[in-house]
Amino acid sequence: MKIFVLVKEVPDTYGDRRLDLETGLADRAAGDLVLDEITERALEVALTYADAHEGTEVVAVSMAPEGSTASVRRALAIGAASAVHIADEQLRGADLGLTAEVLAAAIRRGEPDLVITGNLSTDGTGGVMPAMLAEHLGWTQATALTAVEIGADAVTGTRATDFGSQTVTAALPAVISVTEAMPDARFPNFKGIMAAKKKPLEVVSLDDLGVSADPAVAPRSIMTAVSEKPPRAAGVKIVDEGDAAQQLVDYLVQNRLV
Repeated sequence: MKIFVLVKEVPDTYGDRRLDLETGLADRAAGDLVLDEITERALEVALTYADAHEGTEVVAVSMAPEGSTASVRRALAIGAASAVHIADEQLRGADLGLTAEVLAAAIRRGEPDLVITGNLSTDGTGGVMPAMLAEHLGWTQATALTAVEIGADAVTGTRATDFGSQTVTAALPAVISVTEAMPDARFPNFKGIMAAKKKPLEVVSLDDLGVSADPAVAPRSIMTAVSEKPPRAAGVKIVDEGDAAQQLVDYLVQNRLV
């Protein structure tokens, strides 16, 4: 079986994250860049299956700037057999639609049996990429899984709902996404880090994938305005002089909270 795992480089959640007010894009120089933890958990799902099933090939796929090689190599150090790095200056500021189109093209090119992603990235937090990929590919999908069991012909998982949990099954080929309920990823050891330097890492461009970023070819969303987050204003203080309850009710009504 061939499994593609989508991994993403994001600003470290423990550092500063801000927008570039000129471009409207995330300021990648504002702090450290790391592999998104949720994509590492997706990688762990694939590697756990590969450990128990000889002949399984796990490929890490990332769409990221040219300078993101170290993050892609981390996926190799954790255990992926090879990696595909989609790097093209035309992808700077790509919206969800273009991102899905590009990733779907890379998936078709590699012909995997299964694609595993995280359910929600910590930077864009769009949460729609797995479904968009499944639509582009015409594959079945099973999203937001808290447990996964991969079989020869289908993948089964558990999804939490407001009313409990449900079991879902998707025939292969399929796209699945996992949540933070999945186990943490294994930590790359020294042997894995050294081995990662020799593992195949293919860098591809839009021309290689046959995708155009030209908005004249396909409509794209654009940023119309960006501004600093306004400073937090002081809250309303209610002093009890016998009418605190009425003041509170009035405040809730004025702010349409009741």
